[in-house]
Amino acid sequence: MAYTLKNWTLDKVGVIGSGQIGPDIALFFTKVLAPHGVQVVVVDVSDDALAAGRKKLEKKVAKGVETGAFKPEQAEAMTGNVTWSSDYNDLAGCKLVIEAATENKDIKQKIVAQLESIVPEDCIIASNSSHMEPEVIFENAKRPEHTLVIHYFFPAERNIIVEIVPSAKTHKPVTDWLMEFYEQIGKAPIKVGSRYGYAIDPVFEGLFLAAALLAEKGLGSVKQVDAISRKALGQGIGPFTAMNLTGGNPLTAVGLDHYTTKINKWFRRPDSLKQKVESGEPWETAGRGEKVEYTEDQFKQIADFMTGAYFGLVGEIVDAGISNVGDMNMAVSTALVIKPPFDWMNEMGVANALKLVEAYAADNPGFPVPECIKKQAASGEPFEVPMVFREDRDGVAVLKIRRPAVLNALNLEVFRQLRNHCEAVEADGNIKGAVITGFGTKAFVSGADIDMLAALKNASEGEANSQQFHATLDYIEDMKKPVVCAYNGLAFGGGNELAMACHARIASKGLKLLAGQPEVNLGIIPGAGGTQRLPRLIPFDRALEMMRTAKPINGATGLELGLISEEVDGDLADRAVELVNEYASGKTELKRINRDPVEGVPDKAPELDLGHLSTKIDEILCNTIIEGCKKPLRDGLKLESKAFGECVDTEDMHIGMENFIKNGARSKAEFKNK
Repeated sequence: MAYTLKNWTLDKVGVIGSGQIGPDIALFFTKVLAPHGVQVVVVDVSDDALAAGRKKLEKKVAKGVETGAFKPEQAEAMTGNVTWSSDYNDLAGCKLVIEAATENKDIKQKIVAQLESIVPEDCIIASNSSHMEPEVIFENAKRPEHTLVIHYFFPAERNIIVEIVPSAKTHKPVTDWLMEFYEQIGKAPIKVGSRYGYAIDPVFEGLFLAAALLAEKGLGSVKQVDAISRKALGQGIGPFTAMNLTGGNPLTAVGLDHYTTKINKWFRRPDSLKQKVESGEPWETAGRGEKVEYTEDQFKQIADFMTGAYFGLVGEIVDAGISNVGDMNMAVSTALVIKPPFDWMNEMGVANALKLVEAYAADNPGFPVPECIKKQAASGEPFEVPMVFREDRDGVAVLKIRRPAVLNALNLEVFRQLRNHCEAVEADGNIKGAVITGFGTKAFVSGADIDMLAALKNASEGEANSQQFHATLDYIEDMKKPVVCAYNGLAFGGGNELAMACHARIASKGLKLLAGQPEVNLGIIPGAGGTQRLPRLIPFDRALEMMRTAKPINGATGLELGLISEEVDGDLADRAVELVNEYASGKTELKRINRDPVEGVPDKAPELDLGHLSTKIDEILCNTIIEGCKKPLRDGLKLESKAFGECVDTEDMHIGMENFIKNGARSKAEFKNK
């Protein structure tokens, strides 16, 4: 067995270093690659480090069994798939090796030289360095075209962000393959230009520096600054707590020293950090459940300074050209668990964000005010934060929705960007059609953004929201050029409604969850075309059942019912592109949806045991499906929008939304049937 992606096959991967992060990288690899029979080898010169690393990995796997994340047989396969060795020769045959040793140039270069004498010539040799440029690490490499940095974030087995940092000598096919590889195995990779610290750590360590300087100035204690920063920036943990948990004081101290000359003079090692590195003591942060007291004035001053520093730090990365607005907005917020910076600036107004940065810069000599924020503020427009990305392949535009933190959920901004891309495709004489797909392998689109739906206040807002969705989906359906949906994972609610607006649908082979319309669990009905398109694409009785019960279907059932035309065992996007070209050339007939009234629609829905579901919502749903399907498609969609608005005025809709937000998708709402 082996794992093959395009022209690269892995049957063994290596991790060098069994210290802080190596075992976690190995855990991630064995979780995703053990089912493919790909062996994971961890090498360290210290037997004690190997023993500790093995214990750490096995403890985390055992915890996963306790929580239900892993089945016992899966856990056994994962741990049994990892070899722990002090012999570098055990890496022979590896096609991918990640060095995660001490952040020391000489040690890393020695490891690279030893590796190159053992592994195949086409092996990708990567470093999990957190700061050092790939040109420095691999300056003596015999095959630099196969070397680069792959930077994981804490905890490496769960944090989905990885930075892919090629050097000037790294071959593009290597970088491209790794970007797709990591997406396919569950990470969200971003490509970053080569600069000391890359794109994310200067933000992480810069926020720590800003917090340390505020505490040193006496604006608050370490506890207060930590608590205020966490609350103001929406951080998962405060900057000082993060240092304690990651043991990051020594590495951050070194990083800040280098940033002084490699980024700007504001960066430096603060006195308080020098003391902590020398003493080895942790920062004094709040204990579990401890309430930290501070004044309103303290909160505002510290919050404003930390926010200004945050915006300035991410803006500097964009100015430097090593990353971009879309990647930084996603990666910083996800890797560091913090508010998405460019979304936040748009929300408060970019001009107001600029004032916070300018105020921070005025109080902190050497801190730059980014040109990208100045320029955007001067335009009077918000930042364009891409969530839908276009890549042209063989004359076809592949449109990918990327919102991994919410499994590619739809909101009105995603619909706006989809519409803009589709209009551009339709107008581009060099493009034959489009493919719409999602990022990763878990979800095509998990549904509509719940916060957006929960914010609807009345029937008119609900109807208008539905109509906005229809405007984009109707446009896609009306496109003259063929549009193929590629279900790369599950499609629930609005995701499946988007898929049904496309002219054809295919899916990755073997999806246990393909499609579902779970709206009734939330106290609403499908509002983006589901009540009218699903009964026109699959048998009416099955469509009615799917929407009334919220039960999803798998890929095999989707193929049987006619929702998809084929399951693809291979590169899904490539097959979708091939289909678009076949449709565009007339080689394969494109069967668009029938817009006429549906034949044989009953006057009444059959009796059904709804369990905990709302009878009020079911009544609205059944009436919408039956009466709408007796009409031409577009008239039925108008009825759907009106009925969706009607749901917003029900008590059960608000019960369903509140239950989902508080208790999650698996919790059953206690509907009152009114």
